[in-house]
Amino acid sequence: MFGKVFAKLPDREVYQTSTISALMDAVYDGDVTIGELLRHGDFGLGTFNRLDGEMLVLDGVCYHLRADGTAGVADDRDRTPFAAVSRFVPDLAVQVGSPVDREGLTALIDDSLSSENLIYGIRVTGTFGRIRTRTVREQRPPYPPLAEAADEQQESEFSEVTGTLAGYRMPDYEQGIAVAGYHLHFIDEAREFGGHALELRLDRGEVEVCVESELHLSLPRTAQFLDADLTNGDSAAAIRRVEGG
Repeated sequence: MFGKVFAKLPDREVYQTSTISALMDAVYDGDVTIGELLRHGDFGLGTFNRLDGEMLVLDGVCYHLRADGTAGVADDRDRTPFAAVSRFVPDLAVQVGSPVDREGLTALIDDSLSSENLIYGIRVTGTFGRIRTRTVREQRPPYPPLAEAADEQQESEFSEVTGTLAGYRMPDYEQGIAVAGYHLHFIDEAREFGGHALELRLDRGEVEVCVESELHLSLPRTAQFLDADLTNGDSAAAIRRVEGG
């Protein structure tokens, strides 16, 4: 594992607004618009204010993945409480010619990486025999913690669908700042439906990986974020539960 060498690749930056620990603590209102976010990258994921669905950014377009499983292009004036974007330039590609589940897919990607200590943008395009997704519902004040809000999440399952699975593999030491390990969202080829990926079977496709070594963390200045207590113990188990990891 981690046998490849990427030492000569250029530095690439992930721009992230807020932290996953703040989202866990119900900081659901951010001050960054989608228009501002897209100035920092053409690829990424996150959520929207009030926890209104999932976000996926592909090829410079921000998609709003809603609780009913449908997808549409987000308004540039929408805001986000948590998102990460970067400029996706694939450094390596891996072909998948036989079916793999989520565990098999992530193991295949891990075997191609240089180090577990860098950040990787992951984009998988192909035919999925099965994919199960979830999308959180829009919340109303007073906001519940994310672990409680996730109990009401809407799940969808799709079969024999062509689409894109995309997101990041973050180092374990980033847990709390981001989601450690794999955090992936899905959208179909027609850009009509999708969500946060839980279980899947990729029948065939291509995995592209972008190596990134810079993290720009932008913290909100909203009253909600400034007043939040973000030191409440170890949130790793809660994050894994909410993210389905």
